[in-house]
Amino acid sequence: IIAVHRLIYFANVVNTGKFTCFFFQISMFEKGKVPKIINLREIKDDMQTLYINTAADSFEFKALVDGDGIVEGIIRYHPFLYDKETFPDDPCFPRLNDDDEDDDCLIIEKGARGKRPIFECFWNGRLIPYTTVEDFDWCAPPKKRGLAPIECYNRISGTLFTNDKFQVSTNKLTFMDLELKLKDKNTLFTRIFNGQEQRMKIDREFALWLKDCHEKYDKQIKFTVFKGITTRTDLPSKRMQSPWAIYSSIEWDGKTFKTGQLVKTIKTLPIFYGSIEKFFLYGDHDGDIFATGGEVQIALEPQALYAEMKTVPISKLDRTVSDKAVKKYIEDEMARLPDKLSVTWPEGDELFPNETRLAGTPIGALRIEILNKKGEAMQKLPGTSHGGSKKLLVELKVILHSPAGNKEIISHISQHGGKWPYWFKKMENLQKLGNYTLKLQVVLNESNADTYAGRPLPSKTFKFTIVEGKAEKFSVGLLELPFRVGVPFNIPLELQDEFGHATQLTNDIKPILEASGLTLQYEELTAGANCIIKGVTAKGCVNSCQGKNFNLKVTLPGLKEDTQIFKIRLQPGPPYQLKVKPDSEILKIENGTAFPFQVEVLDESGNITAQPKLIVHCKFLGASNLPVYSVDCSNAGTNILTGPVIHVLNIKKDQMLKARIEIPSCKDVPPVEKMIKLLPSSHVARLQVLSMNGQKAIQIKHQDEINWVAGDIMHNLIFQMYDEGEREIHITPAMAEKIKVNWTPKINREQLMQGLLPDVKVPTSVKDVRYCLISYLDDHVSLESAFTIRPLPDEPKHIKCKLEGSNTLQLGEDLQGEIDVMITDQYGNQVQTVTSACTSYLGVAGPGLDKSNLQITWQESTFTMKVKGIRFKPCALGSKELCFAWREFSDFLRVNLTAGSPAKLQIMDWPELEKPVAVINGRELLKPLVVQLCDQWGNPSPEPNVKISLTKSSNLKIVPSNHQHRTDENGRANLGVISIHAPRGEHTLQLRASYNKIALECPVITFNVLPDPDKPIRLNVKYDKNASFPAGGTFPDFMVSVLSEDDNIIRNINPARISMKMWKGQGSGNRIPTDVSHQNIFKLDIKMDKVIPERVGTYSIQFTFAMDKTNMLSSDQIIVEVVPNDPVRLLPDSLPATPAVSNVRTVTSRTLVKDLCLHIMDEYNNHTGVDLIGRVIAKIKSPNEDDTEIPQFQGKISSIEFPFDRGSAEINLVLAENSPGRDSTEYILVFEPDLPALKKPLEPYRLSFMFYNDFKKQQQMATLTRERDQLSQSIGVYRNWFDTTNQLVNEMRCQVKEAETREIHLRNELRKHQIELPQTNTLQYVDSLIKQKMLDQDGLMKQPRRTCTLPNYPKGNQDILGKIAHLAQIEDNEAAKVISWHLASDMDCVVTLTTEAARSIFDETQGRQQVLPLDSIYKKTLPDWNRPLPHLRNGKICFRPVGNPVFARDLLTFPDNVEHCQTVFGMLLGDTIIIDNLDAANHYRKEVVKITHCPTLLTREGDRIRSNGKFGGLQNKAPPMDKLRGMVFGAPVPKLYSAFTGQIDLLQQYRAAVVKLDDVNKDLDLHLRSLNTPEMLKKKQELAEQEKSLMLIEQKLGMTPSDKVSELLLQPAILDMPDTPIPPKRMRKETVKKLYR
Repeated sequence: IIAVHRLIYFANVVNTGKFTCFFFQISMFEKGKVPKIINLREIKDDMQTLYINTAADSFEFKALVDGDGIVEGIIRYHPFLYDKETFPDDPCFPRLNDDDEDDDCLIIEKGARGKRPIFECFWNGRLIPYTTVEDFDWCAPPKKRGLAPIECYNRISGTLFTNDKFQVSTNKLTFMDLELKLKDKNTLFTRIFNGQEQRMKIDREFALWLKDCHEKYDKQIKFTVFKGITTRTDLPSKRMQSPWAIYSSIEWDGKTFKTGQLVKTIKTLPIFYGSIEKFFLYGDHDGDIFATGGEVQIALEPQALYAEMKTVPISKLDRTVSDKAVKKYIEDEMARLPDKLSVTWPEGDELFPNETRLAGTPIGALRIEILNKKGEAMQKLPGTSHGGSKKLLVELKVILHSPAGNKEIISHISQHGGKWPYWFKKMENLQKLGNYTLKLQVVLNESNADTYAGRPLPSKTFKFTIVEGKAEKFSVGLLELPFRVGVPFNIPLELQDEFGHATQLTNDIKPILEASGLTLQYEELTAGANCIIKGVTAKGCVNSCQGKNFNLKVTLPGLKEDTQIFKIRLQPGPPYQLKVKPDSEILKIENGTAFPFQVEVLDESGNITAQPKLIVHCKFLGASNLPVYSVDCSNAGTNILTGPVIHVLNIKKDQMLKARIEIPSCKDVPPVEKMIKLLPSSHVARLQVLSMNGQKAIQIKHQDEINWVAGDIMHNLIFQMYDEGEREIHITPAMAEKIKVNWTPKINREQLMQGLLPDVKVPTSVKDVRYCLISYLDDHVSLESAFTIRPLPDEPKHIKCKLEGSNTLQLGEDLQGEIDVMITDQYGNQVQTVTSACTSYLGVAGPGLDKSNLQITWQESTFTMKVKGIRFKPCALGSKELCFAWREFSDFLRVNLTAGSPAKLQIMDWPELEKPVAVINGRELLKPLVVQLCDQWGNPSPEPNVKISLTKSSNLKIVPSNHQHRTDENGRANLGVISIHAPRGEHTLQLRASYNKIALECPVITFNVLPDPDKPIRLNVKYDKNASFPAGGTFPDFMVSVLSEDDNIIRNINPARISMKMWKGQGSGNRIPTDVSHQNIFKLDIKMDKVIPERVGTYSIQFTFAMDKTNMLSSDQIIVEVVPNDPVRLLPDSLPATPAVSNVRTVTSRTLVKDLCLHIMDEYNNHTGVDLIGRVIAKIKSPNEDDTEIPQFQGKISSIEFPFDRGSAEINLVLAENSPGRDSTEYILVFEPDLPALKKPLEPYRLSFMFYNDFKKQQQMATLTRERDQLSQSIGVYRNWFDTTNQLVNEMRCQVKEAETREIHLRNELRKHQIELPQTNTLQYVDSLIKQKMLDQDGLMKQPRRTCTLPNYPKGNQDILGKIAHLAQIEDNEAAKVISWHLASDMDCVVTLTTEAARSIFDETQGRQQVLPLDSIYKKTLPDWNRPLPHLRNGKICFRPVGNPVFARDLLTFPDNVEHCQTVFGMLLGDTIIIDNLDAANHYRKEVVKITHCPTLLTREGDRIRSNGKFGGLQNKAPPMDKLRGMVFGAPVPKLYSAFTGQIDLLQQYRAAVVKLDDVNKDLDLHLRSLNTPEMLKKKQELAEQEKSLMLIEQKLGMTPSDKVSELLLQPAILDMPDTPIPPKRMRKETVKKLYR
């Protein structure tokens, strides 16, 4: 049994994997029974198996006894898992429970091993069952708490293996002295680790191993409600600061502890009371878990007293305390806090709440006590058992509430004197009016905080109001101007108390007004808020309209300061009377003249006065239509009153008039009246015109009408003039100058003086009526007399024909219009004396005229003859002339004969419509589709607006899509060059048209549609999708392919037509999102280095292919995520201001930085390094290395470490109180990052600060420091802007240099082509030269040239090369003829790249088209294209040939697909040779066959010698060129054409270079001028002034000029300068990189 037991042990060891070559099998034989066989590996329920399977770890050791006694031992650890022990139960030893508590008050099950011994013993591999070893000193439970909890010692089991040096009993069941020898003090224990024996302290190694097992494998406490992973910076060990898992609940010993639960600790100094904040468990966990250990964070209660957190092990929680006991403790602690203030006024002058006081009233002294809830006076916060107490102060503040905001005018702080309470002295300086608040506030001693632990400290407020006192003085307020004589005005008075506050009158006071030279009176004095002396009037002489100055004295008896003198300017009063000159009552004037009056406007004191809108009117009475005079006296009060002349009609004698002068706007001013005697005028008054008929004079009255023969002249016209007395006036030369007539510009003045008028010529047309006007105009009168002459027709002299309506008629139809024939005189005036009998004398004739329907009628109403029924017989179309004759007079008329009505529709220039027209899908037809309307005789019918419609099948689409067209004025409709879009196959297009609801004959077109191999359909983009995109880096290569309609890649695409667009954000489909502005889209040429954006985020990339100027083909959008680049520097979010600190007690004055967040930035200021963990070390250095007096941080330390996690660190630094340091000295705060994961260290961040020993000086210097920072930032922005501007100038100059170099290079290239350019008017010369070269090139192309007229097969597939006749060109005519004839049977063959393409052509043409696929050619037998002629062997000439032999293939030129064409013609022609004639060919063959095989020979005369030597006959003689029916190779473009092309290209490049040079020169000149503008000079001046101010401030601060401006450049700032050009992106990027370096 013992042996089996041992074997089982080894079998289980084998199961553990330590051995791999042992198998134990036991057989039991019983007589008469089948043997029982068992493998020891299959036994699972014996104790050794259970020990081994439940053990989590093992501790191996070795003991050396008496030199040669060796004991090997192993100790196994059986952990506590979740809710029970895993130590195996032994039925021989029932488990017992130990009720004793351990040192940590952990109440757990102690019955793991119970009282069983630890070790079982083996001797030479044999179990000694009756000997066990309880323990050793180093593995027994310690008396004091060790590294591991005490219960861990009950979770171990062990085994001892001895050699044969130890004695056992005879039955081998018991050791004799094993335990005694092992526990002997000379026994040496060593540990076996990884098979190696190590000498060390066995007790310490065992304790450490047990502690490690406990922490790794025991699962006693269940942590639930996982909250996340954090870093604990409160731990001193960096290694243990992270990771820590956060939980909000645990289950321990049957109890649940949650966040917010009140708890108490045990075995802590002092004992803590508080609420649970969170639980910590070391390790990277992510959910509920069982574990040992862990810590709990407790918020100490009451928080109003402590306001701090404590973290203790979970094992120190008191699991027996009740919530009631904890709450009782918290309430007792809260009662010790300050609760209220007690305020008394020992010296009187008590201030009551909401009291109203007069200005200057004092507030008495205050005595204050701080009381807690128990009513006890206190001077400091209650002390705690684990922290010092803080003193309490009382702060007094008096606050004035004004509309501009609250203003603190008094502020004092009082501390308790020990023997006397808090005390504030009397306040006597409250004089300002307004609402006040007196506030008493308890604050803490060190920080002046009015709250403690989030709870406000006691305070008390008194609200009161200060109002004005009684009146002591006054001043005169703002007076309303102007002051005028006799006009009342008011004098406002402003009353003030002794402090200058506005107040009111309380006594009955009568003011006294005095002024020299004036009489003053007033109505009343109003008292109250507005004190005004109302109704003050002044009278006196002022001598001017501008007024006069007077000193006005105002006295208020009874005031302390009772008199005020001020100056006023008194102006004349309002108008009172009117004075008019001359003074006489009766005035004489002549009719037709004006009279002037002198008027003056006076006030009531006789002063000349003026005011706005002072208009004086004069009205004349006694006759009708008399004028009204008016004059403006608003400026001076006096003026001359006059106006238009006074004119009375038909006056024969003197007449009396009355003049009334008044001011309409001043009704109170009385008017003045004057009498006027009006005398008759002696000027011209009437004009009379007469006509002399012999001796008789006939008067022509005004507006008379006279009839006269057309074209005749009127003679003997006279005129006469009379005055107002009807007396004839003799005409003087001066009067003759004033006489005008309208029918002639030249007048004989001598005849006018005699009364004769010029002759009048009568108009030749009866429609022209002559209006004759005679006028006389002088300074007094305007006279005129007019008459009208109406012409009459003369005798008949002509006939005139007029067509009413269109002169166009259609063939076979009557003229729609009617022809009127009219008889006229010599001037074309219609003679109206003829009758209807004249129609018999009218005749009509013309070529092709059909007179069968001709009609001539008389029109009585118009005196004309009307002709109808004009039509023509079928004849040539065009213009027809008709002749009309009447008596001896004749006239001609032209009409236009056009085609008849449309009858059919024809397609122009499209022969052979009966065959299908081959067209490539999406491409245009070779020529436009034009249709013409025709009549029944086939003449083109110019019928406009006839609808032409297209009908087609549903799967056929034409572009443009307009299916309806109208004919133009020629009856032709141009449907344009349409493009066909349809599936492969035949499709029909039907034309339809109708005229007058009659359908016309229309043709049908059949199209054979082939796919377009050159039409881009979509873009295919390939790139490395696993590549990363660091900011500022370079994009991976993008492979962009353009696929055609046949789904093949289109080759020979210009890469410049493919562009890449990129914008920030994520779109969908192929459209750019509408919310993305164009400033956020970057267009990158795919050939340039594609720079990844410098800002991180999600970007969208889309490739576009420019099919033409308007249509773009876009790819699917590619979404990329731009990540930060490598870490470069340590920077804050925004640069902080330069700190100015001192070493005084106040914390705020010692604070260096507060809440400063430092981040790891890459080269482009992106946040990076979020996965980096480390620290930031803050140190203080001096710019002077010899300076040893360096300030220290709080705690008197020289450096502080801050944890750095997730790419950032939060910094708060405070100097130590009374810290060393030199006064007014600049120091540098250095933040050095320590990140082990980074191979390349980051640059530290440096922050300069000023150190002072004096608080006031520190405050002053802090203000200067802020000014310095602002100036530094502004200077940095200016410098950055000027640097960018200068860099732009340099870039522009580089562009000018490059443009000049380009221009010189192209000019030299043109000289190589013998093209010299002038120095002036270069562009005009180049344009003319380009135009001339293009004309020469076009002329060259228009010259007759051999072409292949065989129609080519449409290239509907990229695999189709075309017909053989179109693949090559031959320059020599004779060679082209013979080679074309030689290949006549192959010329129509279509060559394809693949057999599939050839098969598709075969199917489409139903086998009629021969095809040749290149992939079916055996290319190894093809001739070498560079092989020499047969007569050349190894570089030697075997014989001298005649006839200029040459390979036929060498005469071919290939416009496209050279390699494929060489394959085709190498197979077709082989080594065929061209030679001059048949004799030369025979000679050549005769010599060649002597040395090698001779190929086919062709002669330029058309003969052929086959490779077998046969020649002669019609089959070996080429016919003439015209017999080949166009199946001949075309001639290539002349070489001169290519020369012209190169010259034109060079000239166009040169022109573009000259234009660009001119543009860049203009841009540079414009930019240089902008740099000297007043605005730019002002900015430079501002920069110089700011730099000077910065230097002065730094001198005041005692600072050396720093790099603050350069540092600010790292933080981009924007200056509003809209006219500044932006430099190119490449230049800006390099600038930023330089700044970062």
